[in-house]
Amino acid sequence: MLKRIITLFKLARKVANSDILNITSKFQKPPLSVKILFKILSLSISSKKQIDVNNDEGVRLSTTLESMGTTFIKLGQFLATRPDIIGDDLSSKLENLQDKLPPFSLMQAKEIIKNDLGNDTYNSIIHLSAPVAAASIAQVHKAQINDNGTIKDVAIKILRPNIKKIFNEEIDAMMLFAFIIESLVKKTKRLKLFEVVFLLKEITNLEMDLRFEAAAANEYAENTKNDVGFRVPQIYWNFTSENVMTLDWIDGVSIRETEELKKKNFNTKKIAEDIIQNFLRHAVRDGFFHADMHQGNIFIDNNGHIVPIDFGIMGRLDKMSKRFLAEILFGFIQRDYRKVAEVHLVAGLVPKDVPIDDLAQALRSIGEPIFGQTVKDISGGKLLKQLFDVTEKFNMQTQPQLLMLQKNNGGSRRSCKKIKPKYKYLDYIKARS
Repeated sequence: MLKRIITLFKLARKVANSDILNITSKFQKPPLSVKILFKILSLSISSKKQIDVNNDEGVRLSTTLESMGTTFIKLGQFLATRPDIIGDDLSSKLENLQDKLPPFSLMQAKEIIKNDLGNDTYNSIIHLSAPVAAASIAQVHKAQINDNGTIKDVAIKILRPNIKKIFNEEIDAMMLFAFIIESLVKKTKRLKLFEVVFLLKEITNLEMDLRFEAAAANEYAENTKNDVGFRVPQIYWNFTSENVMTLDWIDGVSIRETEELKKKNFNTKKIAEDIIQNFLRHAVRDGFFHADMHQGNIFIDNNGHIVPIDFGIMGRLDKMSKRFLAEILFGFIQRDYRKVAEVHLVAGLVPKDVPIDDLAQALRSIGEPIFGQTVKDISGGKLLKQLFDVTEKFNMQTQPQLLMLQKNNGGSRRSCKKIKPKYKYLDYIKARS
């Protein structure tokens, strides 16, 4: 307990000496006691780092969180999906939070491979490049391996040194903070802050064991092997361990590069539609879906296939949750808002004493303005704000098992926004309902 308190104090000092409080105060004024506390915590004999006030507040906030390390990056990305906790404006600012950090050295990367895979396996790697991408948890190198006599281009993902220890110490302190807030501020109980932080800890710890990510990719590949136009990279198990994962190198174009896709004569509207169709298919059919489908994690290969990467964050839905999801989506598409309200009651998403007609009316106020519109014409921020206003009004409890679905919905929607898809999944949802 003492160690957590000390770590929490250090984290509070980081926040106090950063630009976070100044930025967030513009969206939501903190209590005077909080201001005083952070003012005391920021006292230091060393000179403070100069802040570039000319930058956009969103850029400053993202940059600040990135500079504070993995835990704050992950927390920021996670909170971007929770405008009910941090407010709609701040949530939209955090949507642009990047997961890019300076790489660790190639020499360190080689040592990790040798220690994890052994000298024989390390020596069988024909070439290991300098880092081609570096995020908060791991970095990626391009390499070549001999796979039963065939030379293959592969991506080797390597975990950052000591990242598990640092992250778990910090997230445990944040769990203590969430527990204190829930205990002192009764209104926050509905938000289940402790469970949310605990979920963040669980999913990030899964990310930090690359054997689990490899297994997730393998399961995802088996589930989707018959999905036309969708391909999951192959895992090479002999070159995979707790800290190292090896999979096919993808020669393709990120979906954020829309002009490059058009130069290759790819139908970007069809790509966007297929991405959404596949996401829904995997969630409703398999109950196992990619839960981090942002623009940097989806590529289009030379054959026009959708190729996802980075399988550290995957989502699962049990049988009942899949059914409820399908029925809710189908109800919205059919504009049967009473049916959607009934499903909410049966699923236990709202208290049993909620008047069903009032809930149906509130759901209608969400569904009607967006019915028949393309994604480009729908304001995601306004829609999310209204959704969370409704959840508060009807005392809907946070559903931790659905948070990854919610997180991914925002990510996949933003991924497709530039290429302007239309929603055409009525037949699929109808078939699953």
